[in-house]
Amino acid sequence: MELSSLENRTHRLQTALRSLDLKSDEAAFDYVFIDCPPSLNLLTVNALAASDSVLVPLQSEFFALEGLSQLMKTIERVREGINPRLEIQGVVLTMTDRRNNLSMQVEEDARGALGSLVYQTVVPRNVRLSEAPSHGLPAIVYDQQCAGSVAYQALAGEFLQREASSLREQV
Repeated sequence: MELSSLENRTHRLQTALRSLDLKSDEAAFDYVFIDCPPSLNLLTVNALAASDSVLVPLQSEFFALEGLSQLMKTIERVREGINPRLEIQGVVLTMTDRRNNLSMQVEEDARGALGSLVYQTVVPRNVRLSEAPSHGLPAIVYDQQCAGSVAYQALAGEFLQREASSLREQV
């Protein structure tokens, strides 16, 4: 609510992050992940304005595919009007139940439509992942060995491999 009346309201996060000088050789961080709500609001627009790329979690459920097409349109609008460097870094399938035909169909449709944008790592539906926030802990701290935490560790590895590959292509 406070952002809506401020000047330059869509770029407040970008301004704050620039003050950290993340692009310098002395930067404290190689990557900054900004977790956004699944709705489009001023906080999300700020995150998109401040970002180089978007990592999209896609629940393996029917309506999630519709939401993904809306997100793609939003990213295109942000690219045209606010942040021309914004790109989709990848799509991560989450809450997947391999015993469920719908999950498998969503995965097949996503891979068919988005190809290599979809990560190979798939995050399963996992009770321990759901329990972690109620204990005030990240899943990886709450239960490092559960299937969900193991999947997120694999996703981190795959993310870093993609980034290293992308950097090699740029050189």
